Amino acid sequence: MQATLTAPSASSFFAGQPFNVRGSSDSGAAARPAAGAAHSVDSSALLQGQKTVSISHNGSVYRLQATKLGKLILTK
Repeated sequence: MQATLTAPSASSFFAGQPFNVRGSSDSGAAARPAAGAAHSVDSSALLQGQKTVSISHNGSVYRLQATKLGKLILTK
């Protein structure tokens, strides 16, 4: 079974969701990125228990796959 993620934009995907930002400290509240900071998303949030997930990006479909060794492969 293959799941498909569809989100209108990255900002709406992360809206209201806690995520980790490099160099930030956890003060009990959800971390918010500083302007220009990179977002960090746990792979389990994307895969949601599946081995593969399809990601639509700029009109193309990519496949993110978790391997048996715990690595990630992204293919177009």
